Amino acid sequence: MALVQEAADLDPVVNRDRLAALTPTDTDLVVFPEAFARDFGEAGSDVSPFAEPLDGPFATELARVAADRGTTLVAGMFEPGPSPDRPYNTLVVRGAAEASYRKIHLYDSFGYRESDRLAAGATEPVVVDVGGFAVGLMTCYDLRFPELARALVDRGAEVLLVPAAWVAGPRKVEHWRTLLRARAIENTVYVAAAGQPGPRYSGHSLVVDPLGDVLAEAGEGAEVVRATLERDVLAEARRTNPSLANRRL
Repeated sequence: MALVQEAADLDPVVNRDRLAALTPTDTDLVVFPEAFARDFGEAGSDVSPFAEPLDGPFATELARVAADRGTTLVAGMFEPGPSPDRPYNTLVVRGAAEASYRKIHLYDSFGYRESDRLAAGATEPVVVDVGGFAVGLMTCYDLRFPELARALVDRGAEVLLVPAAWVAGPRKVEHWRTLLRARAIENTVYVAAAGQPGPRYSGHSLVVDPLGDVLAEAGEGAEVVRATLERDVLAEARRTNPSLANRRL
């Protein structure tokens, strides 16, 4: 798999036209960050003019590139919501697998109010099969809610994907790395998180194995992170730490 740590432009055409050039070859899964179809802009900006349907220009180009490369692509976009001025923050999966996920937990934290401009998705976890792995979808702030990760694992997820635009600031990289490793360890799953780079966002896209070891990590700038997920590593982690089997509800 590959994580594309690249900044989204404010022009949707620019982002759409870059998909092919930024998609690596010879990978089963390529993950772009949250809101890659169009960046959020200044805090509190109205992003509703940039919302597109799931068969619109961005998702169509994502599907075309995925088919051309024989892979599965995941990327974030804004999708028309329940009211014209509040779209969904949506992940789109296209290629060998197809799905979409509307961000459940909106970023009303650290001085931001995502819910003023966006609508929350239904509280229904989304799991999709990619290359024989069950992959659960989360977006950015969802990472701070361990119950969502566990709900995905209860539905069979073996990998958690976390596309993000993790805003930079004091302690933010430490929170990011700690929470990603915690979600991997407590659920004995792989976690792969693709973030937008600095200076506005935190970068540090990374892949964590089911025992919490970091397999690959980016710095703050634009970068592509690659890792190989292995089923025997997952199985061995769950034998070593059978915490899912040992739960008492």
